[in-house]
Amino acid sequence: MKHILDNPAWNALSSGNRHLSLGTETAKYFVAEVSPFAAILENTLANFDQLHQVISSENPILLISDEIITIPEFWKTLNRIDGFQMVYDKSTEPTLPSHSIVPLTEQHVPQMLALTKLTNPGPFSRRTIEFGHYEGIFDGDELVAMTGQRLHAFEFAEISAVCTHPDYLGKGYARQLILNQIYRIQAALGTPYLHVRSDNTRAIGVYEAMGFESRKEIYFYVLLKN
Repeated sequence: MKHILDNPAWNALSSGNRHLSLGTETAKYFVAEVSPFAAILENTLANFDQLHQVISSENPILLISDEIITIPEFWKTLNRIDGFQMVYDKSTEPTLPSHSIVPLTEQHVPQMLALTKLTNPGPFSRRTIEFGHYEGIFDGDELVAMTGQRLHAFEFAEISAVCTHPDYLGKGYARQLILNQIYRIQAALGTPYLHVRSDNTRAIGVYEAMGFESRKEIYFYVLLKN
């Protein structure tokens, strides 16, 4: 039996993020301004065709798979990004933050876009904040670190957009922000998880030191309609 996190985008689009979901019973996607993620119920030719029909945007989409798959010829594969899916299943007690953490709102979106463009933690658009629970650390008026949540697949909540300005690395900002997300998710009786590129050894080391464990390899396909 497949695990919820084997198809996290589909299960998020069908549960915790369904208010941002478009599509059909076998092919779903997010509003483009929120996220490029799309998903199908199962990796079948018919479902890939259904997704091709319902996607109206000419922009690339991002499809997650827990296995390497053959993409039908009516989709063009622009890239495949290999990564790991990591889960945090330990009990953690909240501690007082060592840095001042600020909830991020729509007024902060320009700074969030600038920071994610600089650091490239993954796709981030002007409405991505609608996934919720974004928080940041500021130096004066400048946003220097942030994180939030993205794919809410039933009880599993993905920590996402973990990024720190290069001039502020090594100060523990990302760790504190991630801990805050862990506390928030566990307080809501959820399980935190995240995705990381397999070549991002620095981040993997940080996550492992915090207690995240790799659940499985995961593959991100960047696709464009032919």
